[in-house]
Amino acid sequence: MDPNPPSKSWSIHTRREITSKFEIHERVGSGAYSDVYKARRISDSLTVALKEIHDYQSAYREIEALQTLKHCPNVIVLHEYFWSEDEDMVLVLEFLPTDLEAVIKAAKKESGDGLSPGEIKRWMVQILCGVDACHRNSIVHRDLKPSNLLISADGVLKLADFGQARILLGSGFAAVNDNTQIYQQASPNEATLGQPPEVLEVLDDVNQGSKLIQEQGSSGKEECIFGPNELRISDFPNGIDKDSITHDGDASNIATCTTSDREEVPSRHSFCYEAEAGDNGNGSLTSCVGTRWFKAPELLYGSTNYGLEIDLWSLGCIFAELLSLKPLFPGNSDIDQLGRIFSLLGNLSEKVWPGCTKLPDYEIISFAKVENPVGLEACLCKCSPNEVLIIKKLLCFDPSSRATAMELLHDKYLNEEPLPVPVSQLRIPSKCGCQDEDSDNEWGDYRNFDSDSDFDDQFDVTTTGNDFSIRFP
Repeated sequence: MDPNPPSKSWSIHTRREITSKFEIHERVGSGAYSDVYKARRISDSLTVALKEIHDYQSAYREIEALQTLKHCPNVIVLHEYFWSEDEDMVLVLEFLPTDLEAVIKAAKKESGDGLSPGEIKRWMVQILCGVDACHRNSIVHRDLKPSNLLISADGVLKLADFGQARILLGSGFAAVNDNTQIYQQASPNEATLGQPPEVLEVLDDVNQGSKLIQEQGSSGKEECIFGPNELRISDFPNGIDKDSITHDGDASNIATCTTSDREEVPSRHSFCYEAEAGDNGNGSLTSCVGTRWFKAPELLYGSTNYGLEIDLWSLGCIFAELLSLKPLFPGNSDIDQLGRIFSLLGNLSEKVWPGCTKLPDYEIISFAKVENPVGLEACLCKCSPNEVLIIKKLLCFDPSSRATAMELLHDKYLNEEPLPVPVSQLRIPSKCGCQDEDSDNEWGDYRNFDSDSDFDDQFDVTTTGNDFSIRFP
């Protein structure tokens, strides 16, 4: 047990409904809005992660998303949660010892060619299955990055940290997937829709999570222990509006033996943003989400009218990092981030994305024309044409042109030799979060960069090496 629990997280150690069921061990993650502890469930000695969330709105978002996705094998499991009137919400989650960031760092450190094509494809398939389950249930994650893709000891990758997630359907809607036939298991000697057996196996599992469950009513209690299917908005104090949120920062890198840089570098990474509430009171979206290196251009330009496609841009950045073992767009400010994107892909214009000039910040900042964009082929020079093509299908300026997760699961790249290796053949780092003395500074540094907009304070903008101009209203 942690002998000196932090003052802001004292309650988890003194709440009898928790300590009577769990033996709390060390703290393995922390941030401004949550703390995560490794623990042992006394009844069966199962190792779990206890995530104490200091913000009810973020807690509700995470629970709602995890309940909806409870049948998806590539989404972290919520066992149960605890809530009482004057205490923080505590989520009991499965313990996952490492993450994709650790896999990338370990591959880069090894001599040779890093990850094999079969390994890369297996990681991609698992990520795509998790994202597809989210999107078929109208859930946009909004903070996909390697450190939020947790991995079990046996190689199963699971999406985690849903504190920023939004269900884009209204409360109470039941979204039933009309395309479940594409997941039907083929006979042993038959391939469905051209998928290799390894892909079909995961697709069949993901089909279990294809429906949103409409919740039934329940009476609230002053102090409650809930199973994973029992969340009710009426149980929250003071009429918490589930369509507004202050997000969870870096704290949800649960059970990865990592600690957040948030406390050590308070001016970096993620911040608590104002609740997402529009003038009409309908809970409009905010552009202040995600982590800069993986943010879609529409978010960097301040859009509040976006959809599931922002996750697809993040996937492109993640997949490029899997292939090259280095971040694709490591910007140190939102302006620098846009400059790096334009240097590689060319300028944003009506030609490549009709309607982009209507983005909120499009008239505030403009870049000089990039005459000769570097291009993905040059950046991913060691990759095959099909590997580059799958990244191109995701990194489209026009959100409507980005390939969906399901489309990519049927992509030629995942069907051709070498096929994805079995999960049992994936190389899993023993642990993550320990910075090597000889590691390059670029690795893991995206945790240090905030996702706040450069335009919030329009008189404090630092220029970069990219040519641009700023115009003030």
